[in-house]
Amino acid sequence: MAREFTSVGVVGLGTMGAGIVEVFARNGIDVVAVEISAAALERGRATLTGSTDRAVAKGKLAEADRDALLSRVDFQVGLGALHSVDLVIEAVPEHLDLKQRIFAEMDRVCKPEAILATNTSSLSVTEISVATTRPNQVIGIHFFNPAPIMKLVEVVRTVVTSAEVVADVEALCERLGKVDVTINDRAGFIANALLFGYLNHAVSLFEARYATREDIDAAMKLGCGLPMGPLALMDLIGLDTAYEILDTMYRRGGRDRRHAPVPLIKQMVTAGLLGRKSGRGFYTYERPGSPKVVPDEQTPVATGAALADGARAIAKIGIVGSGTMATGIIEVFARAGYEVISVTRGAEQSAKVCEAVKTSLNKGVVRGKLSEADRDAALGRVTWSATLDHLVDVDLVVETVVEELSVKKALFASLDEICKPGVVLATTTSSLPVIDVAMATQRPADVIGLHFFNPAPIMPLVEIVQTIRTSADTTATARAVCAALGKTSVVCGDRSGFVVNALLFPYLNDAVKMLEASYSTADDIDHAMKLGCGYPMGPFELLDVVGLDVALAIQRELYLELREPGFAPAPLLEHLVTAGYLGRKSGRGFRDHTNR
Repeated sequence: MAREFTSVGVVGLGTMGAGIVEVFARNGIDVVAVEISAAALERGRATLTGSTDRAVAKGKLAEADRDALLSRVDFQVGLGALHSVDLVIEAVPEHLDLKQRIFAEMDRVCKPEAILATNTSSLSVTEISVATTRPNQVIGIHFFNPAPIMKLVEVVRTVVTSAEVVADVEALCERLGKVDVTINDRAGFIANALLFGYLNHAVSLFEARYATREDIDAAMKLGCGLPMGPLALMDLIGLDTAYEILDTMYRRGGRDRRHAPVPLIKQMVTAGLLGRKSGRGFYTYERPGSPKVVPDEQTPVATGAALADGARAIAKIGIVGSGTMATGIIEVFARAGYEVISVTRGAEQSAKVCEAVKTSLNKGVVRGKLSEADRDAALGRVTWSATLDHLVDVDLVVETVVEELSVKKALFASLDEICKPGVVLATTTSSLPVIDVAMATQRPADVIGLHFFNPAPIMPLVEIVQTIRTSADTTATARAVCAALGKTSVVCGDRSGFVVNALLFPYLNDAVKMLEASYSTADDIDHAMKLGCGYPMGPFELLDVVGLDVALAIQRELYLELREPGFAPAPLLEHLVTAGYLGRKSGRGFRDHTNR
């Protein structure tokens, strides 16, 4: 039977520590809240009262419940106050020597049966435990920020943590209304090991000036549905904290370059640009601690139409292809008021595309998102054709054919001969080099990538991919067109994966490697990323939706271009694809979908 915890101690009352105090006190458990000095104690008290007052103001906590919560907290200076608690959680800064000193003192002060826990997010729980005479009673209890809201807790056991201690802590997490995942002591655990490789990679794209900070963040929010962009999240976490976590994971986790801190991070930390806490990081904030971003020297001076100065006039669009992406893009342009010529290989394919567009527009009418008049007007703007010759007078061509370079190059060579001078030629490729397509023409300055996301009528993002030969006015034209479509555009260079896939798929690949190493289960890894990081889907859920074969193909392209060992496709992913486990499309991937 699980132990009943009646009192707990929390050491360190920063944002995380104060949040942990609130979690326990909300659930009827007495808390001894400890700090190093009276001034630090008062700051912690103010953090707790501020959080509970905000909860009352928002109607999420009754005043009487707040008062009862606060009455359960005993604020004390010094570790001596922990002499009678059943469990103590340390939540001080991520420095091993500091934590070891605190654990050695807690070991001396606390009663023999007390459990000693650390909230570390990256340090070795084992190395912390050896500072005590009771390493079998030391465990990691990693809450996520903000602790009162985030549901996930990573329970980290060492090789000597007793099974009874693990069971007691798991039961406690359930009592607190948290979802726990129990894992072994490894650098970064689940969430940080996956999250910080992704964040570090995003910083490297910004450092290389591959895309702006705004475009990197917009790409991941709109393209993947993430709650925050990676650079804004780095500012929230704190660049000093992020650097310490990455450096620790790099040193303890096999020196994987995915976790080697990008030099820019250390430079910003040295310069005092720590993120929100200092008032400036990747973005500039109204004041230290404020979430409000204010314009700075890096902020674009204008947006929307003003950014499209030099854009060419676009009235008629040619769309080549017959797949799902083609039908979605036809609908997007037609609904935006453009005259569209749809070109397929024959009358039969044209009929199928026409029917698919009609079906989608009718769904919009049924759902109340489109009037019948608007539907009819959109259909009236589309001409259906089976020959490229009908593109002779269009202003923009969007290609949506199969992802085979030879096919695309042959098509663009034909478009080069047919289309009038000044026409923008766009490819919707998600993985092929745009420059290879552009050089199949005699007008590479007019060729650009327009990577729509599926389903195109719904997804708000378009990646505009410019090659080293793309002209400024071609890019401006693409941005103006995206704005007219009501889409958010992000501009990036012609590099494998562009922004979204370049950041997303290595993260998914890292998750597969974690599963392959038997560190955790697919379900627990998915829980960790959804509940700990606010992701809309866990990595294995997403892989099954995207298709394991698609993920493997993209990861191979990234590895081929970057040649970094950390980007090599996980062998487990390759084996599953070889065995025909492709995800939902095949009925089986990381999970069985045959009965769903």
